Amino acid sequence: MSAVLDHHGDHAHDYAHGHPHGWRRWVFATNHKDIGTLYLLFSFAMLMVGGILALGIRAELFQPGLQFVNPELFNQFTTMHGLIMVFGAIMPAYVGFANWMIPLQIGAADMAFARMNNLSFWLMIPAAIMLVASFFMPGGAPAAGWTLYAPLTLQMGPSMDMGIFAMHILGASSIMGSINIVVTVLNLRAPGMTLMKMPLFCWTWLITAYLLIAVIPVLAGAITMTLTDRHFGTSFFNPAGGGDPVMYQHIFWFFGHPEVYILILPAFGIVSAIIPAFARKRLFGYTSMVYATASIAILSFIVWAHHMYTTGMPVTGQLFFMYATMLIAVPTGVKVFNWIATMWKGSMTFETPMLWAVGFIFVFTMGGFTGLILSMAPIDQQLHDTYYVVAHFHYTMVAGSLFGLFAGTYYWGPKWTGVMYNETRGKIHFWGSLIFFNVTFFPQHFLGLAGMPRRYADYPLQFADFNMLSSIGAFGFGLMQVYFFLFVVVPMMRGQGQPAAQKPWEGAEGLEWEVPSPAPWHTFETPPKLDATATKVIG
Repeated sequence: MSAVLDHHGDHAHDYAHGHPHGWRRWVFATNHKDIGTLYLLFSFAMLMVGGILALGIRAELFQPGLQFVNPELFNQFTTMHGLIMVFGAIMPAYVGFANWMIPLQIGAADMAFARMNNLSFWLMIPAAIMLVASFFMPGGAPAAGWTLYAPLTLQMGPSMDMGIFAMHILGASSIMGSINIVVTVLNLRAPGMTLMKMPLFCWTWLITAYLLIAVIPVLAGAITMTLTDRHFGTSFFNPAGGGDPVMYQHIFWFFGHPEVYILILPAFGIVSAIIPAFARKRLFGYTSMVYATASIAILSFIVWAHHMYTTGMPVTGQLFFMYATMLIAVPTGVKVFNWIATMWKGSMTFETPMLWAVGFIFVFTMGGFTGLILSMAPIDQQLHDTYYVVAHFHYTMVAGSLFGLFAGTYYWGPKWTGVMYNETRGKIHFWGSLIFFNVTFFPQHFLGLAGMPRRYADYPLQFADFNMLSSIGAFGFGLMQVYFFLFVVVPMMRGQGQPAAQKPWEGAEGLEWEVPSPAPWHTFETPPKLDATATKVIG
Protein backbone atom coordinates (compact mmCIF):
# COMPACT_ATOMS: atom_id res chain seq x y z
CA MET A 1 0.00 0.00 0.00
CA SER A 2 2.74 2.45 0.90
CA ALA A 3 4.46 1.79 -2.44
CA VAL A 4 1.25 2.63 -4.27
CA LEU A 5 0.83 5.83 -2.26
CA ASP A 6 4.43 6.86 -2.91
CA HIS A 7 3.94 6.22 -6.61
CA HIS A 8 0.85 8.44 -6.73
CA GLY A 9 2.43 11.22 -4.71
CA ASP A 10 1.26 13.29 -1.80
CA HIS A 11 -2.33 13.72 -2.91
CA ALA A 12 -3.06 10.00 -2.66
CA HIS A 13 -1.34 9.92 0.71
CA ASP A 14 -3.58 12.72 1.99
CA TYR A 15 -6.65 10.93 0.67
CA ALA A 16 -5.76 7.74 2.51
CA HIS A 17 -5.10 9.42 5.83
CA GLY A 18 -7.45 12.40 5.76
CA HIS A 19 -11.19 12.41 5.93
CA PRO A 20 -13.97 13.99 3.87
CA HIS A 21 -14.79 17.61 4.62
CA GLY A 22 -17.90 19.75 4.45
CA TRP A 23 -21.38 18.28 4.22
CA ARG A 24 -20.15 14.98 2.75
CA ARG A 25 -18.32 14.19 5.98
CA TRP A 26 -21.63 14.23 7.88
CA VAL A 27 -24.17 12.98 5.33
CA PHE A 28 -22.05 9.96 4.34
CA ALA A 29 -20.45 9.51 7.75
CA THR A 30 -19.21 6.02 8.54
CA ASN A 31 -16.73 7.01 11.24
CA HIS A 32 -18.04 6.07 14.68
CA LYS A 33 -17.00 9.41 16.21
CA ASP A 34 -18.81 11.48 13.57
CA ILE A 35 -21.96 9.37 13.90
CA GLY A 36 -21.73 9.63 17.70
CA THR A 37 -21.55 13.43 17.38
CA LEU A 38 -24.56 13.46 15.04
CA TYR A 39 -26.58 11.38 17.51
CA LEU A 40 -25.67 13.67 20.41
CA LEU A 41 -26.57 16.86 18.52
CA PHE A 42 -29.83 15.34 17.27
CA SER A 43 -30.78 14.19 20.76
CA PHE A 44 -30.11 17.64 22.23
CA ALA A 45 -32.33 19.23 19.57
CA MET A 46 -35.08 16.75 20.48
CA LEU A 47 -34.51 17.48 24.19
CA MET A 48 -35.23 21.13 23.44
CA VAL A 49 -38.40 20.26 21.48
CA GLY A 50 -39.63 17.93 24.22
CA GLY A 51 -38.68 20.55 26.81
CA ILE A 52 -40.72 23.25 25.07
CA LEU A 53 -43.76 20.92 25.17
CA ALA A 54 -43.10 20.26 28.88
CA LEU A 55 -42.99 24.02 29.54
CA GLY A 56 -46.28 24.36 27.66
CA ILE A 57 -47.76 21.79 30.05
CA ARG A 58 -46.35 23.54 33.14
CA ALA A 59 -47.41 27.00 31.89
CA GLU A 60 -50.99 25.74 31.62
CA LEU A 61 -50.82 24.21 35.11
CA PHE A 62 -49.27 27.32 36.71
CA GLN A 63 -52.65 28.20 38.18
CA PRO A 64 -56.20 26.77 38.10
CA GLY A 65 -58.43 27.47 35.12
CA LEU A 66 -57.62 27.23 31.43
CA GLN A 67 -54.90 29.77 30.57
CA PHE A 68 -53.12 29.04 27.32
CA VAL A 69 -54.27 25.78 25.71
CA ASN A 70 -57.49 23.84 25.49
CA PRO A 71 -57.68 20.31 26.96
CA GLU A 72 -57.26 18.67 23.53
CA LEU A 73 -54.01 20.50 22.82
CA PHE A 74 -52.89 19.84 26.40
CA ASN A 75 -53.29 16.09 25.78
CA GLN A 76 -51.32 16.42 22.55
CA PHE A 77 -48.53 18.15 24.48
CA THR A 78 -48.37 15.41 27.15
CA THR A 79 -48.38 12.64 24.52
CA MET A 80 -45.74 14.16 22.27
CA HIS A 81 -43.57 15.27 25.21
CA GLY A 82 -43.34 11.65 26.35
CA LEU A 83 -42.72 10.16 22.90
CA ILE A 84 -40.12 12.78 21.90
CA MET A 85 -38.22 12.61 25.20
CA VAL A 86 -38.04 8.79 25.30
CA PHE A 87 -37.50 7.98 21.62
CA GLY A 88 -35.99 11.22 20.35
CA ALA A 89 -33.85 12.55 23.21
CA ILE A 90 -32.63 9.97 25.74
CA MET A 91 -32.30 6.83 23.59
CA PRO A 92 -30.40 8.53 20.71
CA ALA A 93 -28.14 10.30 23.23
CA TYR A 94 -27.04 6.98 24.72
CA VAL A 95 -26.55 5.50 21.24
CA GLY A 96 -24.33 8.52 20.56
CA PHE A 97 -22.30 7.73 23.68
CA ALA A 98 -22.05 4.09 22.58
CA ASN A 99 -20.81 5.11 19.13
CA TRP A 100 -18.19 7.43 20.55
CA MET A 101 -16.92 5.40 23.47
CA ILE A 102 -17.31 1.66 22.85
CA PRO A 103 -14.70 1.39 20.04
CA LEU A 104 -12.34 3.60 22.08
CA GLN A 105 -12.84 1.54 25.23
CA ILE A 106 -12.40 -1.90 23.65
CA GLY A 107 -9.57 -0.97 21.28
CA ALA A 108 -11.59 -1.37 18.08
CA ALA A 109 -10.93 0.60 14.88
CA ASP A 110 -14.63 1.38 14.40
CA MET A 111 -18.10 -0.09 14.83
CA ALA A 112 -18.69 -3.45 13.16
CA PHE A 113 -21.16 -2.25 10.50
CA ALA A 114 -20.17 1.28 9.54
CA ARG A 115 -22.70 1.86 6.74
CA MET A 116 -25.55 0.39 8.78
CA ASN A 117 -24.47 2.79 11.52
CA ASN A 118 -24.97 5.68 9.10
CA LEU A 119 -28.40 4.41 8.07
CA SER A 120 -29.52 3.88 11.67
CA PHE A 121 -28.82 7.56 12.38
CA TRP A 122 -30.36 9.05 9.26
CA LEU A 123 -33.59 7.07 9.74
CA MET A 124 -34.19 9.14 12.86
CA ILE A 125 -34.44 12.45 11.01
CA PRO A 126 -37.61 11.69 8.96
CA ALA A 127 -39.13 9.96 12.01
CA ALA A 128 -38.53 13.03 14.19
CA ILE A 129 -39.91 15.34 11.49
CA MET A 130 -43.04 13.18 11.25
CA LEU A 131 -43.56 13.25 15.02
CA VAL A 132 -43.25 17.04 15.20
CA ALA A 133 -45.22 17.61 11.96
CA SER A 134 -48.18 15.64 13.34
CA PHE A 135 -49.18 18.83 15.22
CA PHE A 136 -50.06 20.39 11.86
CA MET A 137 -52.34 17.59 10.66
CA PRO A 138 -56.16 17.71 10.80
CA GLY A 139 -57.20 17.18 14.40
CA GLY A 140 -53.67 17.84 15.71
CA ALA A 141 -51.03 15.46 17.08
CA PRO A 142 -51.78 12.10 18.74
CA ALA A 143 -53.36 12.72 22.16
CA ALA A 144 -53.67 9.23 23.62
CA GLY A 145 -50.79 9.54 26.12
CA TRP A 146 -47.25 8.33 25.32
CA THR A 147 -48.41 4.76 26.08
CA LEU A 148 -50.82 5.00 23.11
CA TYR A 149 -53.56 3.03 24.88
CA ALA A 150 -56.52 1.65 22.98
CA PRO A 151 -59.37 2.56 22.60
CA LEU A 152 -58.17 6.20 22.42
CA THR A 153 -55.75 5.36 19.60
CA LEU A 154 -58.61 3.87 17.58
CA GLN A 155 -60.49 7.18 17.79
CA MET A 156 -57.61 9.55 16.89
CA GLY A 157 -57.30 11.44 13.62
CA PRO A 158 -54.82 10.81 10.78
CA SER A 159 -51.87 12.04 12.86
CA MET A 160 -52.04 8.76 14.78
CA ASP A 161 -51.02 6.86 11.63
CA MET A 162 -48.10 9.21 11.12
CA GLY A 163 -47.07 8.68 14.74
CA ILE A 164 -47.21 4.90 14.31
CA PHE A 165 -45.09 5.13 11.14
CA ALA A 166 -42.55 7.32 12.94
CA MET A 167 -42.37 4.83 15.83
CA HIS A 168 -41.72 1.99 13.37
CA ILE A 169 -38.84 3.89 11.78
CA LEU A 170 -37.35 4.80 15.18
CA GLY A 171 -37.65 1.15 16.22
CA ALA A 172 -35.83 -0.03 13.09
CA SER A 173 -33.07 2.48 13.85
CA SER A 174 -32.77 1.19 17.44
CA ILE A 175 -32.57 -2.44 16.34
CA MET A 176 -29.85 -1.68 13.79
CA GLY A 177 -27.87 0.31 16.34
CA SER A 178 -28.23 -2.50 18.89
CA ILE A 179 -27.08 -5.24 16.49
CA ASN A 180 -24.08 -3.05 15.66
CA ILE A 181 -23.18 -2.67 19.34
CA VAL A 182 -23.56 -6.39 20.13
CA VAL A 183 -21.37 -7.45 17.19
CA THR A 184 -18.78 -4.75 17.93
CA VAL A 185 -18.45 -5.71 21.60
CA LEU A 186 -18.39 -9.46 21.01
CA ASN A 187 -16.11 -9.53 17.94
CA LEU A 188 -13.89 -6.43 17.85
CA ARG A 189 -12.30 -6.29 21.31
CA ALA A 190 -8.52 -5.91 21.37
CA PRO A 191 -6.56 -9.11 22.10
CA GLY A 192 -6.33 -9.57 25.86
CA MET A 193 -9.54 -7.69 26.62
CA THR A 194 -11.78 -10.45 27.90
CA LEU A 195 -15.44 -9.73 28.59
CA MET A 196 -14.75 -9.49 32.32
CA LYS A 197 -12.04 -6.86 31.72
CA MET A 198 -14.30 -4.56 29.70
CA PRO A 199 -15.26 -1.19 31.14
CA LEU A 200 -18.70 -1.33 32.74
CA PHE A 201 -20.07 1.14 30.21
CA CYS A 202 -19.48 -1.50 27.50
CA TRP A 203 -21.14 -4.14 29.65
CA THR A 204 -24.20 -2.03 30.38
CA TRP A 205 -24.58 -1.21 26.68
CA LEU A 206 -24.14 -4.84 25.61
CA ILE A 207 -26.97 -5.86 27.94
CA THR A 208 -29.07 -2.84 26.88
CA ALA A 209 -28.61 -3.77 23.21
CA TYR A 210 -29.92 -7.29 23.87
CA LEU A 211 -32.91 -5.77 25.68
CA LEU A 212 -33.64 -3.50 22.70
CA ILE A 213 -33.46 -6.36 20.21
CA ALA A 214 -35.87 -8.34 22.40
CA VAL A 215 -38.53 -5.70 23.07
CA ILE A 216 -38.65 -3.24 20.15
CA PRO A 217 -40.39 -5.86 17.94
CA VAL A 218 -43.03 -6.22 20.71
CA LEU A 219 -43.79 -2.50 20.49
CA ALA A 220 -43.85 -2.78 16.69
CA GLY A 221 -46.42 -5.58 17.01
CA ALA A 222 -48.63 -3.56 19.36
CA ILE A 223 -48.72 -0.44 17.17
CA THR A 224 -49.17 -2.53 14.00
CA MET A 225 -52.22 -4.18 15.56
CA THR A 226 -53.47 -0.68 16.41
CA LEU A 227 -52.97 0.30 12.76
CA THR A 228 -54.90 -2.72 11.44
CA ASP A 229 -57.70 -2.05 13.94
CA ARG A 230 -57.89 1.50 12.62
CA HIS A 231 -57.90 0.72 8.90
CA PHE A 232 -58.20 -2.97 8.05
CA GLY A 233 -61.20 -4.19 10.00
CA THR A 234 -59.40 -6.21 12.68
CA SER A 235 -60.56 -6.13 16.30
CA PHE A 236 -57.49 -6.81 18.41
CA PHE A 237 -58.30 -4.01 20.85
CA ASN A 238 -61.86 -3.09 19.85
CA PRO A 239 -64.43 -4.61 22.25
CA ALA A 240 -67.22 -4.13 19.68
CA GLY A 241 -65.56 -6.82 17.56
CA GLY A 242 -64.55 -9.08 20.45
CA GLY A 243 -61.18 -7.41 21.09
CA ASP A 244 -59.66 -6.45 24.42
CA PRO A 245 -58.15 -3.01 25.18
CA VAL A 246 -56.38 -4.49 28.23
CA MET A 247 -54.48 -6.85 25.91
CA TYR A 248 -52.85 -3.77 24.40
CA GLN A 249 -51.65 -2.77 27.86
CA HIS A 250 -50.08 -6.19 28.41
CA ILE A 251 -48.26 -6.06 25.08
CA PHE A 252 -47.19 -2.45 25.49
CA TRP A 253 -45.83 -2.87 29.01
CA PHE A 254 -43.96 -6.02 28.04
CA PHE A 255 -42.02 -3.57 25.92
CA GLY A 256 -42.42 -0.59 28.22
CA HIS A 257 -40.91 -1.94 31.40
CA PRO A 258 -37.65 -3.22 29.86
CA GLU A 259 -37.59 0.14 28.04
CA VAL A 260 -37.16 2.07 31.29
CA TYR A 261 -34.07 -0.06 32.00
CA ILE A 262 -32.86 0.51 28.44
CA LEU A 263 -32.91 4.21 29.34
CA ILE A 264 -31.09 3.81 32.69
CA LEU A 265 -28.53 0.98 32.31
CA PRO A 266 -26.07 2.99 30.16
CA ALA A 267 -26.23 5.72 32.83
CA PHE A 268 -25.14 3.09 35.38
CA GLY A 269 -22.16 2.37 33.13
CA ILE A 270 -21.20 6.06 32.93
CA VAL A 271 -21.45 6.53 36.71
CA SER A 272 -19.40 3.34 37.21
CA ALA A 273 -16.62 4.93 35.13
CA ILE A 274 -16.71 8.35 36.83
CA ILE A 275 -16.85 7.41 40.51
CA PRO A 276 -13.64 5.29 40.53
CA ALA A 277 -11.85 8.05 38.58
CA PHE A 278 -12.63 10.79 41.12
CA ALA A 279 -12.40 8.53 44.19
CA ARG A 280 -9.01 7.35 42.84
CA LYS A 281 -9.88 3.75 43.64
CA ARG A 282 -10.76 0.70 41.59
CA LEU A 283 -14.50 0.07 41.30
CA PHE A 284 -15.71 -1.97 44.26
CA GLY A 285 -17.21 -5.30 43.21
CA TYR A 286 -16.81 -5.19 39.42
CA THR A 287 -18.09 -8.75 38.94
CA SER A 288 -21.13 -8.18 41.12
CA MET A 289 -21.90 -5.04 39.09
CA VAL A 290 -21.93 -7.07 35.86
CA TYR A 291 -24.21 -9.70 37.39
CA ALA A 292 -26.46 -7.02 38.92
CA THR A 293 -26.85 -5.36 35.50
CA ALA A 294 -27.75 -8.69 33.89
CA SER A 295 -30.17 -9.48 36.74
CA ILE A 296 -31.97 -6.16 36.34
CA ALA A 297 -32.32 -6.85 32.60
CA ILE A 298 -33.72 -10.37 33.12
CA LEU A 299 -36.09 -9.33 35.92
CA SER A 300 -37.40 -6.43 33.81
CA PHE A 301 -39.21 -8.99 31.62
CA ILE A 302 -41.36 -10.39 34.44
CA VAL A 303 -42.70 -7.23 36.09
CA TRP A 304 -44.62 -5.53 33.27
CA ALA A 305 -48.10 -5.79 34.82
CA HIS A 306 -47.23 -3.69 37.88
CA HIS A 307 -48.40 -0.84 35.62
CA MET A 308 -51.81 -2.54 35.49
CA TYR A 309 -52.90 -3.22 39.08
CA THR A 310 -56.13 -1.29 38.49
CA THR A 311 -57.27 -3.27 35.43
CA GLY A 312 -59.08 -5.98 37.39
CA MET A 313 -56.10 -8.30 37.77
CA PRO A 314 -56.64 -11.36 40.04
CA VAL A 315 -55.08 -11.07 43.50
CA THR A 316 -52.66 -13.91 42.67
CA GLY A 317 -51.39 -11.92 39.69
CA GLN A 318 -51.05 -8.80 41.79
CA LEU A 319 -48.99 -10.70 44.37
CA PHE A 320 -46.67 -12.17 41.72
CA PHE A 321 -45.98 -8.81 40.07
CA MET A 322 -45.63 -7.10 43.45
CA TYR A 323 -42.94 -9.50 44.69
CA ALA A 324 -41.16 -9.62 41.32
CA THR A 325 -41.02 -5.81 41.27
CA MET A 326 -39.65 -5.65 44.80
CA LEU A 327 -36.98 -8.14 43.76
CA ILE A 328 -35.52 -5.64 41.25
CA ALA A 329 -34.59 -3.46 44.24
CA VAL A 330 -31.95 -6.07 45.18
CA PRO A 331 -29.56 -5.81 42.17
CA THR A 332 -30.22 -2.06 42.03
CA GLY A 333 -29.28 -1.81 45.69
CA VAL A 334 -26.10 -3.78 44.95
CA LYS A 335 -25.11 -1.12 42.43
CA VAL A 336 -25.76 1.78 44.81
CA PHE A 337 -23.87 -0.03 47.58
CA ASN A 338 -20.90 -0.65 45.27
CA TRP A 339 -20.75 3.00 44.20
CA ILE A 340 -20.80 4.14 47.82
CA ALA A 341 -18.20 1.51 48.76
CA THR A 342 -15.99 2.78 45.92
CA MET A 343 -16.18 6.30 47.34
CA TRP A 344 -15.61 5.09 50.92
CA LYS A 345 -12.21 6.33 52.13
CA GLY A 346 -11.35 7.33 48.57
CA SER A 347 -9.25 10.39 47.81
CA MET A 348 -12.24 12.20 46.36
CA THR A 349 -12.39 15.46 44.45
CA PHE A 350 -15.58 17.03 43.18
CA GLU A 351 -15.07 18.24 39.64
CA THR A 352 -18.25 18.61 37.60
CA PRO A 353 -18.47 14.97 36.34
CA MET A 354 -18.24 13.71 39.93
CA LEU A 355 -20.91 16.18 41.08
CA TRP A 356 -23.28 14.84 38.41
CA ALA A 357 -22.45 11.24 39.37
CA VAL A 358 -23.03 11.79 43.10
CA GLY A 359 -26.16 13.83 42.33
CA PHE A 360 -27.31 10.93 40.14
CA ILE A 361 -26.92 8.42 42.98
CA PHE A 362 -28.78 10.63 45.45
CA VAL A 363 -31.74 11.55 43.25
CA PHE A 364 -32.00 8.23 41.42
CA THR A 365 -32.13 6.41 44.78
CA MET A 366 -35.07 8.63 45.78
CA GLY A 367 -36.77 7.64 42.54
CA GLY A 368 -36.05 3.99 43.34
CA PHE A 369 -37.69 4.27 46.76
CA THR A 370 -40.84 5.83 45.33
CA GLY A 371 -40.88 2.98 42.80
CA LEU A 372 -40.69 0.49 45.66
CA ILE A 373 -43.73 2.18 47.22
CA LEU A 374 -45.63 2.00 43.92
CA SER A 375 -44.73 -1.70 43.55
CA MET A 376 -47.12 -2.52 46.41
CA ALA A 377 -50.51 -3.23 44.90
CA PRO A 378 -52.71 -1.79 47.69
CA ILE A 379 -50.80 1.50 47.69
CA ASP A 380 -50.65 1.65 43.91
CA GLN A 381 -54.44 1.29 43.73
CA GLN A 382 -54.61 4.72 45.40
CA LEU A 383 -51.66 6.38 43.62
CA HIS A 384 -52.18 4.96 40.11
CA ASP A 385 -52.41 7.70 37.45
CA THR A 386 -51.71 10.47 39.96
CA TYR A 387 -48.86 12.97 40.07
CA TYR A 388 -47.05 10.64 42.46
CA VAL A 389 -46.35 8.39 39.47
CA VAL A 390 -45.26 11.40 37.40
CA ALA A 391 -42.83 12.41 40.17
CA HIS A 392 -41.51 8.83 40.47
CA PHE A 393 -40.67 8.29 36.84
CA HIS A 394 -39.16 11.75 36.38
CA TYR A 395 -36.90 11.04 39.35
CA THR A 396 -35.65 7.96 37.48
CA MET A 397 -35.75 9.27 33.90
CA VAL A 398 -34.55 12.86 34.39
CA ALA A 399 -32.45 12.49 37.52
CA GLY A 400 -31.35 9.08 36.27
CA SER A 401 -30.96 9.06 32.50
CA LEU A 402 -30.45 12.79 31.89
CA PHE A 403 -28.07 13.34 34.82
CA GLY A 404 -26.07 10.33 33.59
CA LEU A 405 -25.83 11.92 30.14
CA PHE A 406 -24.59 15.20 31.60
CA ALA A 407 -22.05 13.35 33.78
CA GLY A 408 -20.71 11.53 30.72
CA THR A 409 -20.58 14.71 28.63
CA TYR A 410 -18.44 16.51 31.21
CA TYR A 411 -16.27 13.41 31.75
CA TRP A 412 -15.54 12.50 28.12
CA GLY A 413 -16.20 15.91 26.52
CA PRO A 414 -12.51 16.93 26.77
CA LYS A 415 -11.58 13.70 24.93
CA TRP A 416 -14.12 14.48 22.19
CA THR A 417 -13.29 18.15 21.66
CA GLY A 418 -9.70 18.51 22.89
CA VAL A 419 -10.59 21.40 25.21
CA MET A 420 -11.64 21.54 28.85
CA TYR A 421 -15.05 22.92 29.71
CA ASN A 422 -15.25 25.87 32.10
CA GLU A 423 -15.41 24.33 35.60
CA THR A 424 -17.38 27.25 37.11
CA ARG A 425 -20.00 27.08 34.37
CA GLY A 426 -20.23 23.31 34.77
CA LYS A 427 -20.91 23.72 38.48
CA ILE A 428 -23.53 26.42 37.86
CA HIS A 429 -25.23 24.03 35.45
CA PHE A 430 -25.12 21.19 37.98
CA TRP A 431 -26.38 23.07 41.04
CA GLY A 432 -29.00 24.97 39.04
CA SER A 433 -30.29 21.76 37.47
CA LEU A 434 -30.30 19.82 40.76
CA ILE A 435 -32.16 22.53 42.67
CA PHE A 436 -34.70 23.30 39.93
CA PHE A 437 -35.25 19.60 39.26
CA ASN A 438 -36.23 19.02 42.89
CA VAL A 439 -38.33 22.18 43.00
CA THR A 440 -40.19 20.85 39.93
CA PHE A 441 -40.80 17.24 40.85
CA PHE A 442 -40.64 16.92 44.64
CA PRO A 443 -43.95 18.80 45.18
CA GLN A 444 -45.60 16.44 42.69
CA HIS A 445 -45.31 13.62 45.24
CA PHE A 446 -47.59 15.61 47.53
CA LEU A 447 -49.99 16.44 44.71
CA GLY A 448 -50.25 12.73 43.95
CA LEU A 449 -50.74 11.77 47.58
CA ALA A 450 -53.51 14.37 47.74
CA GLY A 451 -55.16 12.72 44.73
CA MET A 452 -54.39 15.00 41.78
CA PRO A 453 -54.73 12.91 38.59
CA ARG A 454 -52.17 13.34 35.81
CA ARG A 455 -52.92 14.51 32.25
CA TYR A 456 -55.56 17.00 33.40
CA ALA A 457 -55.40 20.55 32.03
CA ASP A 458 -57.28 22.03 35.00
CA TYR A 459 -57.52 21.31 38.73
CA PRO A 460 -59.34 22.56 41.85
CA LEU A 461 -57.91 25.27 44.07
CA GLN A 462 -56.41 23.02 46.75
CA PHE A 463 -53.65 21.91 44.31
CA ALA A 464 -52.70 25.45 43.28
CA ASP A 465 -49.64 26.18 45.45
CA PHE A 466 -47.68 23.01 44.67
CA ASN A 467 -48.49 23.33 40.97
CA MET A 468 -47.23 26.92 40.92
CA LEU A 469 -43.99 25.81 42.64
CA SER A 470 -43.61 22.94 40.18
CA SER A 471 -44.06 25.23 37.17
CA ILE A 472 -41.50 27.75 38.46
CA GLY A 473 -38.99 24.90 38.92
CA ALA A 474 -39.67 23.59 35.41
CA PHE A 475 -38.90 26.92 33.76
CA GLY A 476 -35.72 27.22 35.84
CA PHE A 477 -34.67 23.69 34.86
CA GLY A 478 -35.30 24.42 31.18
CA LEU A 479 -33.23 27.60 31.32
CA MET A 480 -30.33 25.69 32.89
CA GLN A 481 -30.21 23.36 29.86
CA VAL A 482 -30.13 26.32 27.47
CA TYR A 483 -27.29 27.72 29.62
CA PHE A 484 -25.48 24.36 29.34
CA PHE A 485 -25.67 24.42 25.55
CA LEU A 486 -24.69 28.06 25.05
CA PHE A 487 -21.98 28.37 27.69
CA VAL A 488 -20.55 24.82 27.98
CA VAL A 489 -21.20 22.88 24.76
CA VAL A 490 -20.79 25.64 22.15
CA PRO A 491 -17.42 26.90 23.51
CA MET A 492 -16.10 23.30 23.61
CA MET A 493 -17.25 22.63 20.05
CA ARG A 494 -15.52 25.84 18.93
CA GLY A 495 -12.34 24.83 20.74
CA GLN A 496 -12.55 27.73 23.19
CA GLY A 497 -10.93 26.75 26.46
CA GLN A 498 -7.82 25.23 27.97
CA PRO A 499 -6.38 22.44 25.78
CA ALA A 500 -7.26 19.09 27.36
CA ALA A 501 -4.50 16.73 28.41
CA GLN A 502 -4.49 13.20 27.02
CA LYS A 503 -5.73 12.10 30.44
CA PRO A 504 -7.38 15.11 32.11
CA TRP A 505 -8.62 13.11 35.12
CA GLU A 506 -5.90 11.80 37.41
CA GLY A 507 -7.71 8.64 38.52
CA ALA A 508 -9.25 7.72 35.16
CA GLU A 509 -8.50 4.31 33.69
CA GLY A 510 -9.27 2.84 30.29
CA LEU A 511 -8.06 2.73 26.72
CA GLU A 512 -9.82 5.98 25.80
CA TRP A 513 -7.20 7.84 27.87
CA GLU A 514 -4.37 6.23 25.85
CA VAL A 515 -5.15 8.28 22.74
CA PRO A 516 -4.58 12.06 22.32
CA SER A 517 -7.23 14.69 23.06
CA PRO A 518 -9.12 15.30 20.85
CA ALA A 519 -9.33 11.66 19.84
CA PRO A 520 -7.96 11.33 16.28
CA TRP A 521 -10.41 10.60 13.48
CA HIS A 522 -8.97 7.09 13.18
CA THR A 523 -7.89 5.27 16.33
CA PHE A 524 -6.45 1.79 16.84
CA GLU A 525 -5.81 0.99 13.17
CA THR A 526 -3.86 -1.94 14.56
CA PRO A 527 -5.29 -3.52 17.74
CA PRO A 528 -3.50 -2.20 20.84
CA LYS A 529 -1.43 -4.54 23.01
CA LEU A 530 -2.88 -4.39 26.50
CA ASP A 531 -1.40 -4.78 29.95
CA ALA A 532 -2.77 -7.35 32.41
CA THR A 533 -5.60 -5.05 33.54
CA ALA A 534 -6.67 -4.31 29.93
CA THR A 535 -6.71 -0.57 30.75
CA LYS A 536 -3.35 0.54 29.33
CA VAL A 537 -1.49 0.07 26.06
CA ILE A 538 1.94 -1.55 26.27
CA GLY A 539 4.66 0.13 24.22
